[in-house]
Amino acid sequence: MNIIKKTIKNIFGIRIISGVIMVIFNLECRISRFWVASAHKRLFFLQWKLMNNPEHFDHHIDLYYQWLATRNPLWLERGVFGSLALKGGDVLELACGDGFNARNFYSIRSSKVLSCDFDSSALDTAKAKNSAENVEFVFADIRTDMPDGVYPNIIWDAAIEHFTPTEINNILVDIKKRLEKNGILTGYTLVEKEDGSKHIHQHEYEFKSKEDLFGLLTPHFENVSVFETVYPDRHNLYFWASDGVLPFSPNWDSCVSSYK
Repeated sequence: MNIIKKTIKNIFGIRIISGVIMVIFNLECRISRFWVASAHKRLFFLQWKLMNNPEHFDHHIDLYYQWLATRNPLWLERGVFGSLALKGGDVLELACGDGFNARNFYSIRSSKVLSCDFDSSALDTAKAKNSAENVEFVFADIRTDMPDGVYPNIIWDAAIEHFTPTEINNILVDIKKRLEKNGILTGYTLVEKEDGSKHIHQHEYEFKSKEDLFGLLTPHFENVSVFETVYPDRHNLYFWASDGVLPFSPNWDSCVSSYK
């Protein structure tokens, strides 16, 4: 009987201690969330309100502040949709920005990710916040100095709008030279505002519609898919382009489907 009572007391004591610790840990998490959100809110205000907006966006601001504040998941879409096309080999990422997607979406399903940008401040952010063993960040202007090699996947996210139509066509020619047979180009861009104004002043060409982007890609690839998502403040365009099989096409190995 004494052993049973002692056991009950021990269990009851453990539960009380665990409950107290749980309260403390939850309070610690709550304080931490508030602090880190406030810090990234201040960083956002500094970079995008007080200063001339930078060429790249630090997606830790999305992760720790904007997503929780706005409930808007669009910033995650490009990493998800781009990952659907990955073949598991080496990846060339053009105009990588802060490198968030390279580390948190592409690296885990690829042997190596070579990410380039011509904005040295973006590369500084990428190396400081989004390094990984199989991710390499290098300086390169893809108009004149695109990294060499042949890749099963090339990614061009949130950057095609930073170039003129002529530059885009020239870059697509260089991309085709670096894609292996049936390799896939994936990317993201956005539709111009209804009044025709640009979202930020660094954009050279914002697309008028998914058909506009489709027409730019089809001269270079046999198979092109452009699809859109629409949010209150942004109309997004995503694309897959290849001379081989695209995600969700009838011959895509990763999908079984039927239509009636």
